[in-house]
Amino acid sequence: MLVALLPILSLVTVIHAQLCQPDAKNAFKVRVSLKTALGDKAYAWNENEEYLFKAMVAFSIRTFSNREKIEISNVLLCNVTKRVSFWFVVTDPSKNQTVPADEVQAAIRMNRNRINNAFFLDDQTLEFLEIPATLGPPTEPSTPIWVIVFGVVFCLVIVGIILLIISGIRQRKRKSKASMETVDVEDKCETMVTIENGIPCDTLDSKEGRFNRAFAAEDEKLTPL
Repeated sequence: MLVALLPILSLVTVIHAQLCQPDAKNAFKVRVSLKTALGDKAYAWNENEEYLFKAMVAFSIRTFSNREKIEISNVLLCNVTKRVSFWFVVTDPSKNQTVPADEVQAAIRMNRNRINNAFFLDDQTLEFLEIPATLGPPTEPSTPIWVIVFGVVFCLVIVGIILLIISGIRQRKRKSKASMETVDVEDKCETMVTIENGIPCDTLDSKEGRFNRAFAAEDEKLTPL
């Protein structure tokens, strides 16, 4: 029985080797940079990591194309290097051929974030060289945008009101100061004593004229009772 299975296993190995080759049809190259991403906490890339990678690719194909027959064994890896890089293809279990590159590419792009998270990597440290990097979903702020806009507008209105109040107070102070200066000038003018010929003269009402005591007659000074 075992002797009969050996040729079959050898044939499968040869077929897989023909399907998974560098630059083969529907093949993709992957480069993993563990040191760059994790530094001293970088883990070793081994058979367990390869198994997880195959599982994630098979999961992506199954969820994207509804290919329920795709298994981990349908994801083939070849030319694995220590640095780490390798090529992979996905075989079609119903046919002796690989899944079209467009389908694999679309499936990987749809599940790129989940694949990256599985290895604690990102698009720059887990590179699918033949598949364009995808942009992560935009992060939504914890506070709604309309609340932020309302807060900014409200603050501007409050600042404007405060500036108007301060400006009004300053204008009132200026007007009050100007009026006080005018009153002081008028008071000084009213109390000002006119001096003529070195003799102080009392300031009288403009209608009645002025009375100069220096030229007053003696009889006027001593008016009898």
